[in-house]
Amino acid sequence: MSDISESEITRVMDAIRAGLRNKDAAAIVQQYTSDAIVFDLAPPLGQRIDEGQLAAWLDTWDGPVNQELRSLKVIVRDDLAVAYGFIRVSARAKSGEDTAWWMRATSCLVRRSGEWKILHEHTSVPFYMDGSYRAALDLSP
Repeated sequence: MSDISESEITRVMDAIRAGLRNKDAAAIVQQYTSDAIVFDLAPPLGQRIDEGQLAAWLDTWDGPVNQELRSLKVIVRDDLAVAYGFIRVSARAKSGEDTAWWMRATSCLVRRSGEWKILHEHTSVPFYMDGSYRAALDLSP
């Protein structure tokens, strides 16, 4: 793994965080390949990244959506990379309620024409196995 590739991948993650803070769906979508598949927290089980849906979700927040990365690990082999770790999302709903949660995230990136882009992303939160099936949003790494 080269330090250059790792820093380039970190820049992709930084660009997504900046796009969330600025509520700029187009800037976020630019970090993904055109054929990227995302397994996100919201249904359906998987989908292509959609700028319109992302913009609509960003519009549900009053102000920026913040992300904090923790324990990010990056593995690079040739033109393929995997980045994984924990993400804390925090934002204020338009209702005025502050919200925050930690989630697990894995991004698979590919280098095409010298640029790193996300080809696949998977985010999840664990759920309580006590029969309630509640999302375990109170956990932190």
